Amino acid sequence: MSTPRIKFYQTGTYTAGNRLLDEAARTVQSRMDRMNSLNSGHRACQGCGEALGARYAVDAAMRASHNRLIAINATGCLEVFSSPYPESSWQIPWMHSLFGNAPAVASGVAAALRAKGRGDVKVLAQGGDGATVDIGLGCLSGMFERNDDVLYLCYDNEAYMNTGIQRSGATPPFARTNTTQVVGEAPGNLLGTGKNLPRIAMAHGIPYVATASVADLHDLETKVTKAMDMQGARYIHLHVPCPLGWGSDPAHTIRVARMAVESGLFPLFEAQFGTVVDRTLIRHKVPVERYLELQDRFKHLFGPPPNTEAIAALQAIADANIVTYGLIV
Repeated sequence: MSTPRIKFYQTGTYTAGNRLLDEAARTVQSRMDRMNSLNSGHRACQGCGEALGARYAVDAAMRASHNRLIAINATGCLEVFSSPYPESSWQIPWMHSLFGNAPAVASGVAAALRAKGRGDVKVLAQGGDGATVDIGLGCLSGMFERNDDVLYLCYDNEAYMNTGIQRSGATPPFARTNTTQVVGEAPGNLLGTGKNLPRIAMAHGIPYVATASVADLHDLETKVTKAMDMQGARYIHLHVPCPLGWGSDPAHTIRVARMAVESGLFPLFEAQFGTVVDRTLIRHKVPVERYLELQDRFKHLFGPPPNTEAIAALQAIADANIVTYGLIV
């Protein structure tokens, strides 16, 4: 990684080690002057990875932009739970767009700022995987092609959670959703479907593409800060477990996210102009079963009898990611 990984450990006195970090290494949330861009009072589910990720990512973007930021939000979980009319948990200039046009609206805001000579104001667009990978893909590709000065952040919870847990283009193989039921000879989502949006973004040759996870919030803040300091189109794909849609324990959101990373199913990397330039190495590789067994959406894979072929197929995907991105030295 470009920044040293911080290790947390128990000291035997019920206190966490590494508490007294250098100020530059502390997260935005540890500071009294944090913006609380996404404030309390929202209606996210217990253990929501998206709410956690948004709180850290947007505050990091605010700090990097010196509190001069305009956020464009696609329809989806984040928009719905944060702004039930007539209330809002947002404490920044924030605009709700349609489900599929957040990149286009953000491009328009960036063009207006450019016309007014306001180079000091940054634009952040954000949406879930449905708005990003499926409905808004055309608008997003156009934003990338034009190299508009926008950071787009995708909160990937791997299905349309807000509308009833339907499959999206980011739903993993064999996962149960309300449109990929556990029935028939091929239960769950079909193998070989969907899209790899970070790779699609890289194919556009834009200045910056990265993946991140709520399992490593320091890494997330570092990548958002780096992206905010760049010009042109930038994209960050953030993995955010959804306890409701995934059937995982709300208390285990970080654990689930960490297992996705440590198994290789969700690789963490950075790319510039289409080339991978950095990655987060896996410290303790775990089999994909450690990740799958934490979620009811994969419960059918464990039988009886266990679907060893499906589990092996997911393990092959994880192993291929490890090789492709060089995640183990």
